[in-house]
Amino acid sequence: MRSQVEIETVSPRLLAAVRREVAAGRVGDVWRPALDQVWAFLRTQPGLRTDGHNIFVYHHGDPVKADFGVEVTREFAASGEVRPVTTPSGEAAVVKHVGPYDGLANAHSAIHAWAKERGRTFGRHVMGDLRRLERRSRETGDAGSSFQSP
Repeated sequence: MRSQVEIETVSPRLLAAVRREVAAGRVGDVWRPALDQVWAFLRTQPGLRTDGHNIFVYHHGDPVKADFGVEVTREFAASGEVRPVTTPSGEAAVVKHVGPYDGLANAHSAIHAWAKERGRTFGRHVMGDLRRLERRSRETGDAGSSFQSP
């Protein structure tokens, strides 16, 4: 079953993030160490994160530039590799996936098929846990994620 694609207007989100350049298909090798750096930084910054969640921003190219981050509450000064990043805003094609992380490939395929059918292209993708699904994720072990392609 193909995931449902919806058009939404999204607001920018401020992240604390670490950027990596990665070959397509190799994101799984680099995202966790990058996020470990972000979380270590956030533990030293009281109040910078309240209920923020992990968000990845992919800038298409070869290699892919990816910002692996956590939503934060305010601006901050860069520290080491951790720097402030703002997610894209405006019109976005959105797929909401609830289930195991290995099912995200289906959401990814659905949004690309939707774009091809409409002659649309995307420069960036944003992927992150949806707050309203996080409780379900903790209770069931499923991934609650959104895939946005402005």
